[in-house]
Amino acid sequence: MAEPPGRARGHRDRFVVIGATGQLGFDLVRTFAQPGDLVGLSSRDIDILDAGRTRSTLADLRPTCVLNTAAYNLVDRAEDDRQQAFALNADAVGTLAAACQALGATFVHFSTDYVFDGSVTSPIREWDAVGPKSVYGASKLAGEREALAWMQSYVVRTSWVLGQGKNFVRAIRARAEAGGALAVVDDQRGRPTLAIDLAGALVRLWRSGRYGLWHITNTGEATWHDVAVDVVRRLGLAVEVGRLSTADLGRPAPQPGYSVLDDHLWKASGFPPLRSWRAGLDERFEEISGG
Repeated sequence: MAEPPGRARGHRDRFVVIGATGQLGFDLVRTFAQPGDLVGLSSRDIDILDAGRTRSTLADLRPTCVLNTAAYNLVDRAEDDRQQAFALNADAVGTLAAACQALGATFVHFSTDYVFDGSVTSPIREWDAVGPKSVYGASKLAGEREALAWMQSYVVRTSWVLGQGKNFVRAIRARAEAGGALAVVDDQRGRPTLAIDLAGALVRLWRSGRYGLWHITNTGEATWHDVAVDVVRRLGLAVEVGRLSTADLGRPAPQPGYSVLDDHLWKASGFPPLRSWRAGLDERFEEISGG
């Protein structure tokens, strides 16, 4: 593949992954370690709320690309913690983007389907109207705008990420194997996305030098109930999965009912579509489910 714009042939890139121990961070580390040098930073290594130290740390590391997965993702708690949510999801993103600009480094930032209100009924493209209903969604939208202030930035909206560590599939497996009753929301529809597949797509995107806003997910729509049924089926357990509505849960933060992110721009740009989320689970089920 071609070198990113501005990179001399044979140049050795250095990637810094912020949030390296999280679901997505784990797979970014093991994927981006192949095309270049890599430094993975956890929250113990860098506090992105401390603007001065963040700039200093990145200046010392001299990255050519920074990938930020750190986020305030406690969706319900954010409703009562607006200041902290915006500090981490927006203000700190602005700090990172400015630090990358000062270093001439590419910036990769991740956003969410929660920037949409969930009222549509067909897949959502990058240029469709946003309208977050939750504090979390509003803070992530503000972060997108901070990131895109630096012209060498990629903002990647994704959804329903499944990777190493705590995730929905692992939680369903644990409850099913424990013999507990299962009832799962069936009125939220989106696209589950395997972290390993998203990481691989990011390598392609980074190499293309096509900066800007992108939707990247695995293909195939599902509700959370669909995913839970799939997990139980894979385990071969005779466990019934009941259906719940979002209203039944009574959660503080509004949830988007329909948030299927369209990959039209990705495919139109010549990138191969990601495999279906079911095919991804076929390959990675034990790893993702903690088996």
